[in-house]
Amino acid sequence: MDKENQIIGYVVPIFRGSQEYASGLSDTEEARMKESAGYMARRNLFTSGLEMERTEQTSRKVSMRQSAEHISLSKRIYENEEYHKCMNEDSLMHAPEFVIKPRSHTVWEKQCVRLHCTVSGWPDPRVVWYKNNVTIDPMARPGKYKLQSSYNVHSLQIDRCDFDDTAQYHVSAMNSSGELSTFASVVVKRFKGEVDETLPMPRHGIVSEYGITFETHIVDGFGVSFGREGETMSLGAMVIISPNLARYQPEVQWYRDDVLLQPSKWCQMHWSGDKATLTLTHLNKEDEGLYTLRITTKTKYETYSAYVFVRDADAEVEGAPGAPLDVTCQDANKDYVIVTWKQPAVDGGNSILGYFVDRCEVGTTHWSQCNDTPIKFARFPVTGLVEGRSYTFRVRAVNKSGMSRPSRTSEVVAAMDPADRARMRGTSAPWTGQIIVTEEEPAEGVVPGRPKELEVAEATKNYVVLSWKPPGERGHEGIMYYVEKCVSGTDSWQRVNTEIPVKSPRYALFDLAEGKAYRFRVRCCNSAGVSEPSEATEATTVGDKLDIPSAPGRVVPTRNTATSVVVSWEASRNAKELVGYYIEASIVGSKKFEPCNNKPVKTTRFICHGLVTGESYVFRVKALNAAGLSECSQESEAIEVKAAIASPTPPYGISILECVRDSMVLAWKQPTFIGGADITGYFVDYREVINGVPGKWHEANVKAVSDRAYRVSDLKENRKYQFQVRAANMAGVGIPSLPSETFICEEWTIAVPGPPHDLQVTEVRANTLVLLFKPPVYQGRDPVNGFYIDIKEADAEEEAWRGVNEKAISTNYMKIKILKEGETYVFRVRAQNKAGVGKASEPTEPVLAETKPGTTEIVVDIDDDGVISMNFACSNLTPDSKFVWSKNYKEITDETRITVATSGEKSKAIFNMPAEDDIGIYSCAVTHTNGESSSYTLSAEELRKLLEISHDHKFPIIPLKTELAVELQEKGRVRFWLQAEKISANGKIQYVFNDNTLSQGEKYKMNFNKETGVIEMIMESLLQEDEGTFTFQLQDGKATNQSSLVLIGEVFKQLQKESEFMCKEWHRKQGPHFVEYLSYEVTPECCVFLKCKVGNIKKETVALWYKDGREVKGDGNLTFTEGVLNLEIAQISKRDAGVYEIVMKDDRGKDTSTLNLTEQGFRDLMNEMFSHIAKSSTALKIQSTEEGIRLYSFVSYYNEALQVTWHHKDSAIAFTDRIKSGVVGEQLWLQITEPTEKDKGKYAIEFHDGKGGLKRTVELAGQAFDDAYAEFQRLKAAAIAERNRARVAGGLPDVVTIQELKALNLTCNISGDPVPEVVWLKNEREIVSDDHYIMKFESGKYASFTITTVNTTDSGKYSILVKNKYGTESADFTISVFSPDSKK
Repeated sequence: MDKENQIIGYVVPIFRGSQEYASGLSDTEEARMKESAGYMARRNLFTSGLEMERTEQTSRKVSMRQSAEHISLSKRIYENEEYHKCMNEDSLMHAPEFVIKPRSHTVWEKQCVRLHCTVSGWPDPRVVWYKNNVTIDPMARPGKYKLQSSYNVHSLQIDRCDFDDTAQYHVSAMNSSGELSTFASVVVKRFKGEVDETLPMPRHGIVSEYGITFETHIVDGFGVSFGREGETMSLGAMVIISPNLARYQPEVQWYRDDVLLQPSKWCQMHWSGDKATLTLTHLNKEDEGLYTLRITTKTKYETYSAYVFVRDADAEVEGAPGAPLDVTCQDANKDYVIVTWKQPAVDGGNSILGYFVDRCEVGTTHWSQCNDTPIKFARFPVTGLVEGRSYTFRVRAVNKSGMSRPSRTSEVVAAMDPADRARMRGTSAPWTGQIIVTEEEPAEGVVPGRPKELEVAEATKNYVVLSWKPPGERGHEGIMYYVEKCVSGTDSWQRVNTEIPVKSPRYALFDLAEGKAYRFRVRCCNSAGVSEPSEATEATTVGDKLDIPSAPGRVVPTRNTATSVVVSWEASRNAKELVGYYIEASIVGSKKFEPCNNKPVKTTRFICHGLVTGESYVFRVKALNAAGLSECSQESEAIEVKAAIASPTPPYGISILECVRDSMVLAWKQPTFIGGADITGYFVDYREVINGVPGKWHEANVKAVSDRAYRVSDLKENRKYQFQVRAANMAGVGIPSLPSETFICEEWTIAVPGPPHDLQVTEVRANTLVLLFKPPVYQGRDPVNGFYIDIKEADAEEEAWRGVNEKAISTNYMKIKILKEGETYVFRVRAQNKAGVGKASEPTEPVLAETKPGTTEIVVDIDDDGVISMNFACSNLTPDSKFVWSKNYKEITDETRITVATSGEKSKAIFNMPAEDDIGIYSCAVTHTNGESSSYTLSAEELRKLLEISHDHKFPIIPLKTELAVELQEKGRVRFWLQAEKISANGKIQYVFNDNTLSQGEKYKMNFNKETGVIEMIMESLLQEDEGTFTFQLQDGKATNQSSLVLIGEVFKQLQKESEFMCKEWHRKQGPHFVEYLSYEVTPECCVFLKCKVGNIKKETVALWYKDGREVKGDGNLTFTEGVLNLEIAQISKRDAGVYEIVMKDDRGKDTSTLNLTEQGFRDLMNEMFSHIAKSSTALKIQSTEEGIRLYSFVSYYNEALQVTWHHKDSAIAFTDRIKSGVVGEQLWLQITEPTEKDKGKYAIEFHDGKGGLKRTVELAGQAFDDAYAEFQRLKAAAIAERNRARVAGGLPDVVTIQELKALNLTCNISGDPVPEVVWLKNEREIVSDDHYIMKFESGKYASFTITTVNTTDSGKYSILVKNKYGTESADFTISVFSPDSKK
């Protein structure tokens, strides 16, 4: 493979595990051994005590000597073996043997351990390493295991050991002569208090899920993601594990840049049983990198990876740099720590002047700045910490525009002596207890010795860092240090820290003169005294010792995907302490570079994502270390962003289309993957097969063939051959296909045709598709005259093939319309001639009947020039996609009749001269897509319609919503207007009157609203000379139209009259005026109101009412809100007829309104009132009286002018003495005296109101008449009896007072027929006439009562009782007799 053109990028960790256990043990035995070994190793973690806690210290010389001896020994062994191999190979073969066996190790957590051994044997043994009897695959955990083999020396290195690495390891060597294994144990110890309580406890017994093979698939994974600082991002993927056991949970791990992630406040992990999610709660640039999801089951695992990019948050100050990143603390001591960080990729457009370091004590929220002036070096020693307290740090960058946002805070670091930290920490064995280290009792104070190994650890122009080792003689008391300096060349030593001694064996000196040379020394001190000074350092010149790296070398971009490019470059030369590289990209011509990564990468290859497809970019690279960023590399060559190409996959489905004596015609199917570029051709190879043994391959064609069919010549008759085909594109020739079946080269003699070939499916929709094919190469005895299409479901049996067409088709294509949505089909084609139907073609690939989202169809369009075109759009284009137009499924290459134009995602086929020759099926297919295609059938009828529309477009007319019309506006202005349905802003209007063009002026005001299409011309008034024809002429490009309005004769006069009237009305309304003129209103209560509505009044406006020229008192109060004036006429009569007038006036003018209520006006008013009266009338009712029967109706108000007519049997009644009508109050009645049978029937009363009138009816017949007549007879008899009954008409007093001895005579009138009988009573007893009481009844009318001589006994209650056959009546009176004496 051409390595120069190889696609390269960041390294995705490939966990090739997915590998079955290969220990050779049964599942149960292997589980038991793995579990037991792990548990025993943990249980015995500390049983061996400190004997297993050895630390080997080997000097450099000893190490080099041992290495040289090892190499020499290995070389001698190798040469010896090679010598004996040459002598006698067979005698030297022997089983593997371990010359040096691996030994066991006990290490601290996070340290590295290496197991190595030397193996001999012939042939060279194959060496395999195992952990708890499970094969170790270094690719399963990248960076964890490293296997090396050289000169029969084999090693296993375990990096960053953790507790899970405590296990039994063994190495197996195997060759053809035998196999040998040896064992070693590794115990990983952990510091006290750092036991991970989440570690699983050892399991005992049989693991139920062990022995099950799990299949794991990661679907719906996360892609390359882009975020911004401060945002939250979630990465997730669906995981399908088969079989699905409810109790079983796989191991889910997330990695960033090959480093296992642990849950923290910055990242949270969630497993829901079928979905793994990683949430980055607060993005920072430290979170940028390659994220890998690893799902591990008992037997295999799957991984999925994608890159996450984090961009800088918006700067708080415009032009400020990005925030630094990866702030870490190193070399922490009692009062001192070194803070390091990485420079940001974005400097805000101005060079970064330096950095400020801030610290915050744990438990507080106060940040204090550690340096007063910015430092450029990405490393800074922080002093003045308080021993025993913990701190976090952050860094800010600054340029001339301002300060950046602070970085993410560092991990917490404690200010304490590392030795004290080690003494204070014990070790803890999982599940077994703890080991605690205690200090000895303090002894008597001793003056400490000199500090040792003083050196300048770091020197920059801002500071110098000294480091040393404590003295050996210091007793058990803590010590502190004094640092002294002197200028080189002098012997004047000056103590630097005079006030506070240093507690840490580290010290940073600031404020040194740049460029000067200094020497340094250190003294120890404690309560017993100050030591002698250490040996002075060599002279150290203040200045930066670490140089900024040089610019990277040549930058080479390579295509990768449609939105990414692989960038590789030459590393910076002689770069010291290189941190990584930043890559920047710029669109060609923009001269604006944007960072591709915000976290430095250490490799010299990187994939830049998020680029715009089709754009051309240039790239440059910067290197960085603690000293700063290098100059930019030279810009790369420009590269267009599009998917990289590769050689195509092999073709397949090789079949024979024709065979003659010395040649065969092959056909094959296109590769499933064409490599991102068009296939330029195919190469065919063949080989002869003799007695089942294939021979050597031979090239059939030197020049590539473009068709998927080829005739292989120069073959030998009756020989057997196999064929293979290779596809080629611009990337190269792909690998060959699998060898075909063995075919015999013998001439075909069958009569029927051979199979069609090159079947293609296009225009797939939910219920239809189009099948294309090529006719058979072998025609048979007669020419092919038709084809049959067969169909079946993809998963159906062979017997399920069925025909699509009953009658053979003659074309090489067919639209199939019998599909069911969601079903998958395969198709084949058979050809026929006169001899019959030939062999079926090879079936197509399965095709799913569905309409894919975003599918578009060909759209026919006719532009404004009448040009007819077919348009097709595709949104899924790739950079290499092309639109291919065909007619009757043959590509259009001659543009005589059709011209094809393509722009972006759209393509159109334009008819040059549409005619009958253009009738047919037109299709468009887009290459390098997932089958984007469509077709359009142009029939004769469709062509006729298109030509008609084209003609209308060539000679267009501006459509009008309305024709020219006229209307009157305020002041009597005349408006001519029309509205165009569609007219552009460039449209032009010409106004014409009687063939004369009008122009804008005082008389004519023209206006054209381009948004609504309304065109208008306004004239202030119409004069006599304005009589004629008005025309609006419109022009918009080629489109024209006009509309005219004729105003002559009566039409013009009427319009002119209305205009003048509206003008007068406008002037009238400038003062007080009538909005509604005087009118009348009749209320339901029959009151008449004269009313009018006025407007534009003010406080001084007055209103005067007049009748027949004389002022009357009316409503003259104008302080109203409704603006309505009323004059009430109650109980109107003829005397109220007359002419009414109201006058409104003030200083602005006056207005008059008149209402004529005489003759017809008054009659109309009265008729309206009569109408109200009629409507208020009640239903006609029947009432019996002693004279006869009365019909009556009530009204709410009666007016003497009201006219009514009574009807009997629909005829007006002629009134007589027996039948009369009248009015009593509001009652209108009809009296029928002594009714007879003739009086039966329907009666009605008709109210006259000058219009239709109103009738109220009642039926006096049947039971209604009988009841009324009977009641009449009863009332009549009662009246007779009442008239003829006996009664006392009057004459008798109520009380009579009389003196004793006087005479009393009382007389009363008596009536009755017959003459009544008369009886007188005293105190309820009848009185008989005698001398004392004389009672007479004369002439049947007069009754008298006489007491001749009144005495006291005559006092009492007297009554007269008269009676005859009709009744009885009595009258009472009282007589009181007194004596003269008693009165006195």
